Amino acid sequence: MANLKEVRIRIASVKSTQQITSAMKMVAASKLRKAQNAILKMRPYAAKLKDILQNLSASLDSNEDNVLAQERKPEKVLLVVITSNRGLCGGFNSNILRATVQKIQNDYSKQFEAGNVSIMTIGRKGSEFFGKRDYNVVSTHDAIFDSLTYENLSVISRSVMDAFISHKYDRVNIIYNQFKNAAVQFVTVEQFLPVEAPAETPLITQNNTNYIFLPSKEEIVTELIPKSLKIQFYKAILDSYASEHGARMTAMHQATDNAGDLIKELNLAYNKARQAAITNEILEIVSGAEALKNS
Repeated sequence: MANLKEVRIRIASVKSTQQITSAMKMVAASKLRKAQNAILKMRPYAAKLKDILQNLSASLDSNEDNVLAQERKPEKVLLVVITSNRGLCGGFNSNILRATVQKIQNDYSKQFEAGNVSIMTIGRKGSEFFGKRDYNVVSTHDAIFDSLTYENLSVISRSVMDAFISHKYDRVNIIYNQFKNAAVQFVTVEQFLPVEAPAETPLITQNNTNYIFLPSKEEIVTELIPKSLKIQFYKAILDSYASEHGARMTAMHQATDNAGDLIKELNLAYNKARQAAITNEILEIVSGAEALKNS
C-alpha cells in the first residue's frame, strides 16, 4: 500500500484536475448557450431556403441554366471536413475523421488511388490529421473560428463554388457534426455540389416548381442559388460549432464526476493507510510497555 505522503499528493493532484475540468465545463456551457441559439435560429431559415433551392434547380430547363446543379461523373472530389481547433471534447473530432476516411474508402477509393480526392479542412484537428498522412489537403482554415461570421465563411463557400464551376471538382461533400443537444451530435455527410434534386414524387415536384421568374431566370440563378448555398455552408459550420461546445461540456462533466469518484477512493485508501499506521504505533507502544514491565 502506498504511504500517506504519496496518497496525499495524489489527492491534491486529482483535486487540482477536478477544478480545471469543472472550470472548462462552465466555460463550454457558456459558449454552448450562444452557439445553440445561433444554430436554432438559423436552421428553419436554412431548411426552407434549401427546399426552395432544390425546387428552383429542378424547375430550370436544363443544367446549362444552372451550372451549380450539373450532374457530372465524380472523377474529381472535394471533401470539406469540419473539426475543432482544440481537443478535450470526447469523440467529436475522431468521429469526423473516421467518417471521412470511411467515405473515401467506400465511395471514392478509385478517385483516391488516382489522386483525385482533395480535402479542405476547417479546424486545426482535421488539418493536423490529414496533413501528417497521405492525403491531398488543398487548403486549411484553422483561424475561421476566431471570427465566425457569415461574411468570412461566404468567401470560402464562394471559392468552392468557383472551383466546381470551373470543373476543378465534380462533386463536393461536407462532413460535420450536426447538433441535436449537448450530449448528442450526429456525424453528417452532405452533398454540397452539385445541388441535389428534391426527394419528392414527380407530381409534387411539378406542383412545387411551377414558378414565375421575377426578376429574370438568369438573375435568380446568379444571385439566389449561390446565396442559398452560402447559407447552407454557414449552417454546417454553426452546427459543428455548437456540437463542439456541447461535446466538450459533456466530456468535462464526465471528467469532473470521474475525478470526484477517484478522490473518494483515494480518501478511503488514505484513511486505511492512516488507520494501519496508527495501529502499528499503538502496537509498538504496547510492546514497549510490556517489555519494560517484564524487565
